[in-house]
Amino acid sequence: MKIRNTLMGELMAEFLGTLVLLAFGDGVVASFVTGRGDVLMITFAWGLAVVMGVYVAGGLSGAHLNPAVTIALASRGDLAWGKVGPYILAQLVGAFCGAGLVLIDMGPQIDAKANSIVGSGAGQFANFTDARNSLDGIFFTHPAASMGVLGGLVDQIIGTALLLFLIRAITDTRNSSPIGNMAPFIIGLAIVVIGQSFGAAAGYAINPARDFGPRLLASIGGWGANPFTDDNGYFWVPIVAPIIGGIIGIFAYDFGIKQFLIAKGDQPLPAEESKGETVRQR
Repeated sequence: MKIRNTLMGELMAEFLGTLVLLAFGDGVVASFVTGRGDVLMITFAWGLAVVMGVYVAGGLSGAHLNPAVTIALASRGDLAWGKVGPYILAQLVGAFCGAGLVLIDMGPQIDAKANSIVGSGAGQFANFTDARNSLDGIFFTHPAASMGVLGGLVDQIIGTALLLFLIRAITDTRNSSPIGNMAPFIIGLAIVVIGQSFGAAAGYAINPARDFGPRLLASIGGWGANPFTDDNGYFWVPIVAPIIGGIIGIFAYDFGIKQFLIAKGDQPLPAEESKGETVRQR
């Protein structure tokens, strides 16, 4: 029996695509924290992680891999609202499992790093628990000390608005969209430039699943309540702010650019109509 592109297939694609995204994304942060690479490596690896996740899931679900993308598309009628909840659940579970792979693989190195910073010197911690807790940024984001909760909220709204604006531009075949199957790679470059431009402020989560799934994993995996109490209870910001920003970004593109392309009479290329979840569902 031939299996068609059903909701189950779309959810499996979102789950596996987001798992791949977080396995590589959190993996590179773990490598950096435990002593390899630099910040430039992190931004490029996160960008490539997005590319790989999109290539995994794109043919079935359109590869949202991000609740902010899912909700933004639904807000424009490009995804049925009935699919929003299942998509988000699949993304959260994928993010949790992707981070879990990192913890399984890198856990001994994370513990070794924590042991190496226990002591009485500058920048060291009094005990192993405090030292390990200081490494929780491997799995979820923190705002810079100068940002605070409000600053992080604004940062995440801006970063995710830019992300959705760029995704909309890159995938709009009425515009100067990349040819062939290059769109995932260009979207990955958008992640790189957002990370390099805004990452220092609050870790550029720009994806509720990317932050909350690993945050929950960290809480279960030895960090206790800290993931939800750190930074004055900041955990809700990378959930709420990206959703707001995503809606702003997609509306900004559709009303600032897309409506004028339509008014010109430009038509989408046939390839756009082949991706059921990336265009308006009928």
